[in-house]
Amino acid sequence: MSKILIINGPNLNLIGEREQSQYGSKDFKYLEDICEKKSAELNLTLKMKQSNVEGEIVDIIQSARNDCSGIIINAGGYSHTSVAIRDALDIFKGIIIELHISNIYKREEFRHKSIISGVVTGIICGLGINGYILALNSMHEMLNENK
Repeated sequence: MSKILIINGPNLNLIGEREQSQYGSKDFKYLEDICEKKSAELNLTLKMKQSNVEGEIVDIIQSARNDCSGIIINAGGYSHTSVAIRDALDIFKGIIIELHISNIYKREEFRHKSIISGVVTGIICGLGINGYILALNSMHEMLNENK
């Protein structure tokens, strides 16, 4: 059974409350529940983490190096600013999927560039929290291809 880590960055713990036009009305607990359910269906072991602190996200990524087959990361605002998170992801040798709930290309100009995109396997953006389900399905497929 493959172990997958989902990392959610700053302010994602407040989905359902903040900018519902961008992030929808479902809350973070709902997101956790649907990810757990989908992971169980796919026979994946799931660990979910959320942090508003850049250094904690780096620590989470580093601790996954020898423990996880893949990372799904929604780094939130750090996607556009954090060289440290990018460097930690670059060290991770498994599959990495970058995820954005909103379409970053329909938002402010500064959100159009993601620093972490250059080191990830693939990117999902603009499909709401359903993007997490798509990311889990994709992760499952890619892990099975690599067996």
